[in-house]
Amino acid sequence: MKKSFLSRIGSVLARHLSQPSQRAVRKATSPPEKLKAALKKGDVLLVEGASRFSVAIKYLTQSTWSHAALYIGDAVDSSDKGEDARVIVEADIQEGIRLMPLSIYYERHTRICRPVGLSVEEIDQLIDYAVSRQGDQYDLKNIFDLARYLIQKPPVPNHWRRRLLSIGSSDPTRAICSSLIAQAFHSVSYPILPEFSPGDPRKPNAPDKEKEYARIRHHSLFAPGDFDLSPYFDVIKPTIESGFDPKAIRWIDPEEVIADSKE
Repeated sequence: MKKSFLSRIGSVLARHLSQPSQRAVRKATSPPEKLKAALKKGDVLLVEGASRFSVAIKYLTQSTWSHAALYIGDAVDSSDKGEDARVIVEADIQEGIRLMPLSIYYERHTRICRPVGLSVEEIDQLIDYAVSRQGDQYDLKNIFDLARYLIQKPPVPNHWRRRLLSIGSSDPTRAICSSLIAQAFHSVSYPILPEFSPGDPRKPNAPDKEKEYARIRHHSLFAPGDFDLSPYFDVIKPTIESGFDPKAIRWIDPEEVIADSKE
């Protein structure tokens, strides 16, 4: 079956947005060996991308992070495959949800966000969910809704404003990077940025301390930077994890540098 007109337009748009941006991006702050050593199953790897699409996401979210991937370790490939082992699952704007080696982000500025308090079984469960989505398509419609959610400010409460959105394509086989990971964590009831409201109508006689309850934001309205903002994810610094010693740094005297430049 031939692609619909809108699908063809979407494919052209995806190719255009995937092209490198002319804007400078930060280089990697952690060497590959330290990044690999610091990662654990279930970690969310945030990435500062270098494409035109990444620039748009950073602008919309006012965040450094334009992409997110889930680290799955040896859930699919064994470590015997070395650098070719597929250890992350992500949603790519052109290829859809895919499994990839970590090496594709060695030269990118990254951040590790780690969930706290999950059991081994729960981490395996959320990884299984994400891996099961391999082959699903990217949801460009979701990007337009996310942009409207972030920019449009009608004079109504947030939960009503969300109802004004169509929220993605409503196709369960489509996702963006952050919505895929949000769904994976929601599958084990792990919070990202829940909205708390007082007065649970199901418990009208509950004591005050029990009257605040959480509402889960729709998965399609999460952006990569939300995992960094979340109070439920720990931020892991590979250099510190490897045993950073500030006294081991050899500093160059600025006066010597100036003197050398004059010779």
